[in-house]
Amino acid sequence: MSRPPAILQVLPALESGGVERGTLEIAEAIQAAGFRAIVASAGGRLVPELEALGARHVTLPLVTKSPAGIWRNAARLTELAREEGVRIIHARSRAPAWSALLAARRSGAHFVTTYHGTYGEGWPGKRLYNSVMVRGERVIAISHHIADHIRRIYGPREAIRVIHRGVDLRRFDPAAVAPARIEAQRQSWSLPAGSQVALLPARMTRWKGHEVLIRALPRLPQVVAVLAGDTAGRERYVGELRALAEAEGVAGRLRFAGHVTDMPAAMLGADLVIHASIEPEAFGRTVTEAQALARPVIAADLGGPRETVEDGITGWLTPPGDAPALAGTIAKVLELPAADLAAIGEAARRGVPTLEAMQQATLAVYRELL
Repeated sequence: MSRPPAILQVLPALESGGVERGTLEIAEAIQAAGFRAIVASAGGRLVPELEALGARHVTLPLVTKSPAGIWRNAARLTELAREEGVRIIHARSRAPAWSALLAARRSGAHFVTTYHGTYGEGWPGKRLYNSVMVRGERVIAISHHIADHIRRIYGPREAIRVIHRGVDLRRFDPAAVAPARIEAQRQSWSLPAGSQVALLPARMTRWKGHEVLIRALPRLPQVVAVLAGDTAGRERYVGELRALAEAEGVAGRLRFAGHVTDMPAAMLGADLVIHASIEPEAFGRTVTEAQALARPVIAADLGGPRETVEDGITGWLTPPGDAPALAGTIAKVLELPAADLAAIGEAARRGVPTLEAMQQATLAVYRELL
């Protein structure tokens, strides 16, 4: 009896983040559709969750960017594709994508990419390095912002398919989150009595705009800012943020929550959720997750969040990098009647891109090739 076709996803590692979570979500859809899901990466904390979905994980050193390492990974992926009867190789990051492209050509598999970001071109040859992400027979852009970026850099591409990253409404459902989970999150933040919480869920990277929120705090005396993102390896940046908070006189109202495993409870435990990026976000997954939970969301007015946040209707937009404007919007939102906030939250939840829609659209791309 012949085996069902296999679809191989390739990425650097499976630690945390939107790319990694999306890989698991598509693996789930692949299995449910009757195909075999295989993921190759250097491993990480999400591997057990992937395998619980019925997918197979293959550990390869796909974090490497060295030409020799990319060449060796290409040989290993080619062998894997031939052994497993892989029909499609789906690459989600640039260095692994070069290995995946070579493996697809050698094995006869179709090649698909997902273009996840506006990759920089700061050194000679970078555009060529980035170009692997538009070499797929199908190029999935995670937002219209990204699709427009691809066209600006590389010209028209008939292969582009825009598929917004979807939210799992089973997980991000306010009715499904027990009050005890919310209270546990709030207690972990050691909040002063009467304080209001502005949650910024983002990895500890400068362009995510943590400084903007900290600079807004002096104008918001009752607000505690909670920064929810893994600090590992970014201690210097965290130190800079702590020093800024001291200089602004708001150190007592700043919390570093680290990696948060129960993000639905954290978002529901906050009075509002902040997106403060100072560079265009490819999509802005935490924005849509908060919207799915019907939480008040304030987002920087650039990049992907513009596609899901309609100012005053499903959330609020503020000029990027403008701390006074952010403070003013936070103050305005916190003063709104509960009924108004609930109406905006429900409108946001109704319009959010869903996980099911993302999965079905991705499977449709696979079926175009198969």
